[in-house]
Amino acid sequence: MTFWTYRRRDNLVGYLFVAPALLGSLAFVLIPLGMVGWYSLNEWNVLGGTFEFIGTENYERLLADEKLRESLVATAWFATGLMVLNLSLALLLAVLLNQKLRGTTLFRTLFFSPVLVSLVAWTLVWQLMLQPEGSVNGLLGLFGADGPNWLRGETTAMVSVVVVQVVKNAGLNMVLFLAALQGVPASLYEAAKIDGAGPWTRFLRITIPLISPTILLTSIITIVGSLQVFAQIAVLTQGGPGTSTTVLIYYLYQQAFQFHHFGYGATISVLLFVIVAALTLLQWRMRRRWVLHES
Repeated sequence: MTFWTYRRRDNLVGYLFVAPALLGSLAFVLIPLGMVGWYSLNEWNVLGGTFEFIGTENYERLLADEKLRESLVATAWFATGLMVLNLSLALLLAVLLNQKLRGTTLFRTLFFSPVLVSLVAWTLVWQLMLQPEGSVNGLLGLFGADGPNWLRGETTAMVSVVVVQVVKNAGLNMVLFLAALQGVPASLYEAAKIDGAGPWTRFLRITIPLISPTILLTSIITIVGSLQVFAQIAVLTQGGPGTSTTVLIYYLYQQAFQFHHFGYGATISVLLFVIVAALTLLQWRMRRRWVLHES
């Protein structure tokens, strides 16, 4: 009996096609996750050349770390502000640009263009604009208002970081919302208008339900992205003033690469992974309550 039957050859071809993806996931996802878990059980001093197994001491330190709690609060504020402002602005722009008006193509390009700009370059420009003598305060001065030192006040620093991130990435969600809006049948709006439904009612009862899958997608993308923000914090505020903008990923950076506590940094990485996974799972489970056709 021939070993290389048609079925086995067909299976081998299939395995060869999926092998690159499987090897990539193994090399760049599963093995690094396992190594981070192992490092979190050790104290690794790179400068001293020591690597000592300490069990769950890093996790016990995690529970007692007051600065970690402060970074979690800052992360929550940043994620909430980014989520609300980003999705609201993106949806508003998408609704406006979905109208049949002249010049909408130009405005779509203008609003999406920040997404294509280098993140560090974008942040450096905003850093100059937000200085006490920068263009933002200069613009406020034209109206007789004295602008604050945006990056040195605890509240204004967080607001500044959120706004910089919103303006940078709102265009991406705008494009996703715009694609969803263009898929809503015009006949539904016409029928609702004949029945006497006003613009706000049509938006709440027709538009929102029909684009709810896209709202779910953009909310997951935005919340996961908000938990991974680093360059904006590093360039604009370095976590200050105090710890007001020290979000979790920046606190991880400080512990691992500034203080050389690589074992504790790995433990914070595990915490970050758990938070991202939990929030994504929660949003995915809650989709049955408000996403159309998911009940």
